[in-house]
Amino acid sequence: MRARGPARGRHAPAVLTALALALTGPAAATASAAPDPPTGRLLVTLKASAPGVIAHAASAGLRATGARVAGPVDPRLRLLTVRPAAGAAPRATAAALRALPGVQSVEVEHRAQLRVVPDDPAFTTPETAPGTPPGTVVEWWAAAEDLPQLWDLVPNSEGATVAVIDTGADASHPELASRIHALVDKDTTAGAPGPGTDQVGHGTHVASLACADAGNGVGLAGAGHDCGLIIVKSDLSDSSIAESIMAAVDAGADAINMSFGTDGSRPAASAIVHAVDYAVSKGVVLVAAAADDPVQEQGDPSNVLQPTGSGSDMTQGLGLSVTSANHAGSRSPFAGFGSQISLAAYGSFDQSAGPRGIFGAFPANSTELERPTIFGAGCNCRTTFGGDARYAYIQGTSMAAPMVTAVAADLRHLNPDLSATDIVRILKQTARRPAGTGWTPDLGWGILDGGAAAALTRVADRRPPSTRLTASAKVVRGRWVTLRVRSRDTAPAYCVASGVRKVEIWRASNGGKAHRIATTTKAAYRVRVRRGSRYRFWSIGVDRAGNRESTPLHADTVVTATVH
Repeated sequence: MRARGPARGRHAPAVLTALALALTGPAAATASAAPDPPTGRLLVTLKASAPGVIAHAASAGLRATGARVAGPVDPRLRLLTVRPAAGAAPRATAAALRALPGVQSVEVEHRAQLRVVPDDPAFTTPETAPGTPPGTVVEWWAAAEDLPQLWDLVPNSEGATVAVIDTGADASHPELASRIHALVDKDTTAGAPGPGTDQVGHGTHVASLACADAGNGVGLAGAGHDCGLIIVKSDLSDSSIAESIMAAVDAGADAINMSFGTDGSRPAASAIVHAVDYAVSKGVVLVAAAADDPVQEQGDPSNVLQPTGSGSDMTQGLGLSVTSANHAGSRSPFAGFGSQISLAAYGSFDQSAGPRGIFGAFPANSTELERPTIFGAGCNCRTTFGGDARYAYIQGTSMAAPMVTAVAADLRHLNPDLSATDIVRILKQTARRPAGTGWTPDLGWGILDGGAAAALTRVADRRPPSTRLTASAKVVRGRWVTLRVRSRDTAPAYCVASGVRKVEIWRASNGGKAHRIATTTKAAYRVRVRRGSRYRFWSIGVDRAGNRESTPLHADTVVTATVH
């Protein structure tokens, strides 16, 4: 199990021992991805040379469109704010205004929205542990990983689902109760309590870092904000882990967190490898914690997701092996490093000062983490926050991994057109690292940057455009026919389509083989025809991201050129 309290060493109980991506599209927007509400007004900008500037433009020409001034009029900005006539279509009014002399542009006015600022007190409460720099809040890692920007760009994160394969979770905890969508028991230990309980404490803490209830006014906000949880309780045996992965996929997980691992002295069980392959084939993002020791062998499942020697190649790997970074942005001294590391997230503060670990939820019951073992005292990690003792500070790669998993689930939900491999590469590509550097053995591709990852995911276009041709006539008596080209490029909600770049026009004559006869960006294309021939026409669109429309099964239109 990849978790540490302030004491060093692994825990003794048996359950505890167990791009460059070529994404083409518009520049990432920094505003909220939720559709900005229109105000119902139009912004008219006048040309600098417009005679009389505002006064002239607001007179006869404006009145002719039926629009009226209905907001700021600023000569310095050459701005008129107008409202279309009652019942008039805004687009039609905008077109009429654009045709007026002196008008430079017309835009639909929208209203900005407030940014997501959760009211969870850990987000704003100062951290009081000795040695903490002034201004540091309890949940300092959220801002450091730019999670508020992620939350702005993924306004529907309640649809994202994280599966946590772990020691169960305290399902009655106020941070988790409303977020748990399913409880799955894969613990074969005789007499073991169900997955809605956590006798160890590890699973509750991990689950809260992923999806603690945001905006409920208590505790913390999880990295995934409003994401849902599938709690899968495992005894961490090979068969249990493999079955847990399969169950999580079948339960609808967008991403699976595995904050545990082996010492890597033996190959991963074939059942686990097969389960990983199954998850990837279903588009599920897999995340595993790297070793909680400063070693280069991370053990499985980390070394299955990011095999030895593959970390430095952004295109390689089945998932993400996550190591721990500290508050200073360096690898935590206890954390794994080397060629099996994909990237890092915050799993500790500082070894000598500040809080004892990462703040998260903890079970109400006494836990194994708190009990003394032959290796030393218990974790001494429980804390009281807001009068509630169901919280703890724990450090480890176990804490870093769920932050990455939750962000991955949000991204998967934001843009369902992307594959798990796409999401993995985006997280690597956008991880924060010093300018001019790439992958390093200590932090992999860098430290998680949720905002940058969401911005890139939003404009990553994997959806082909759609086009259709219509003919000016089905029977042509002359030598020419005009083809009208209709095209559109769509994207998932809150995402941005790259736009149609070109349309290919294909033709087959008299039952013969089809040939491409033109590539155009125009709305109409004139084609020469031969009398006495019959033609089939269709179109294939290509967008700016390189997505190509599938060849249609049937022609868009059929034209016959008569002999008379």
